[in-house]
Amino acid sequence: MPAKGKHRRPKSQRFTRSIAVAGTGGAALALPLMGATGAHAATSASTASTVSTASEKAATAAEKAATSAPAAAEKTATKTYAVKAGDSLSKIAGDQSVSGGWKKLYSDNRKAVGEDPALIHPGLKLTIGKKAAASSSATKSSKSTKSSKASESSAKTAAEPTAKADDTAASSSSSGYALPVEGATIGTGYKVAGSMWSSGYHTGVDFVVPTGTTVKSVAAGTVVSAGWGGAYGNQVVIQHADGQYSQYAHLSSLSVSAGQTVTEGQQIGLSGATGNVTGPHLHFEIRTTPDYGSDVDPVAYLRSHGVTVG
Repeated sequence: MPAKGKHRRPKSQRFTRSIAVAGTGGAALALPLMGATGAHAATSASTASTVSTASEKAATAAEKAATSAPAAAEKTATKTYAVKAGDSLSKIAGDQSVSGGWKKLYSDNRKAVGEDPALIHPGLKLTIGKKAAASSSATKSSKSTKSSKASESSAKTAAEPTAKADDTAASSSSSGYALPVEGATIGTGYKVAGSMWSSGYHTGVDFVVPTGTTVKSVAAGTVVSAGWGGAYGNQVVIQHADGQYSQYAHLSSLSVSAGQTVTEGQQIGLSGATGNVTGPHLHFEIRTTPDYGSDVDPVAYLRSHGVTVG
């Protein structure tokens, strides 16, 4: 029999579950170990989130590029303008807001217009706007085709001024002078008295022609002024080799600008009824200076240079 008052101590039950012991100043905390599978899952989730964000940014950038592309294409786009009766390069440049004015318009269309910027005609096609640079061989091929067509157009355009020059020859003289308008009758003559004129008399001669009639320089010279002249409306003043000045007033449009050199019979504008007028006509003067009040008889001047004035 066992000794009295003694008992067997029961064996403590062993735990097989793994725990991690972390020291905390003498105390121990039991923490369950995280498996490798859980850590891998957390890393994968983070990577997926990063990839998703990058994809969204790429999609946003692509959308912005697609939106800006039409705007960029619009800036580089060009348009074609068909010349109408009464047009001039300066008028077209103003109406179409061409940066650089008529000189830029002429430079861009020199092959089509020809050597004389004043000789444009209804139906002529002008390119307005800067052309985009070629970016592929297909574009270069297209430009080559257009260049060929432009050459053909230039040849046709060059032939037209020649025909016009032939028409002008009939009213020109061997001395290099011509009538400012064709087939016109004289309305109010030179020095006709009247209170409607500030000088008390008519300082020029009026050629009665409908609006849109071609007005030509009576001789070679340099344009002194071209623009608005108050009561004269749109006017052009040209200095000639003999030191005299010719003035063309009440024009509906101008074909030249100040500083430009012109030849005998070259178109300088179209007749009209701008300024103080009672109807369409060309007011023509010959002056000893470019200013009002220095007038001489314009008919006598033309006749002295061999021009027949009806």
